[in-house]
Amino acid sequence: MRELFIYYQIPVTQAVAARAQVDAFQARLRQRHPGLVTRLLRRPEPRDSQQTWMEIYSFDRAVSTQGISPALQAEIEAEASCLADIVHGTRHTEVFIACVS
Repeated sequence: MRELFIYYQIPVTQAVAARAQVDAFQARLRQRHPGLVTRLLRRPEPRDSQQTWMEIYSFDRAVSTQGISPALQAEIEAEASCLADIVHGTRHTEVFIACVS
């Protein structure tokens, strides 16, 4: 199953506003895509007045065994464009799949 891990830095002073925006667009994505699982994590300690955040996207296996499609990935990025003025630097996207055992 294809999962996305997207990490970036947010100025500590913008964390409250950024959190509200991420919560809102992740809620819209979950509403449009039943079974979509979203998470928002951050490193426990800021560095240089920046917090490192990570968004995680996957699907409930009962809904999809393929995971995040390239089309949905593009939709996630379109929704996240609202953070353009807040994110310090670049949003980095990593794609992972489960290891077969």
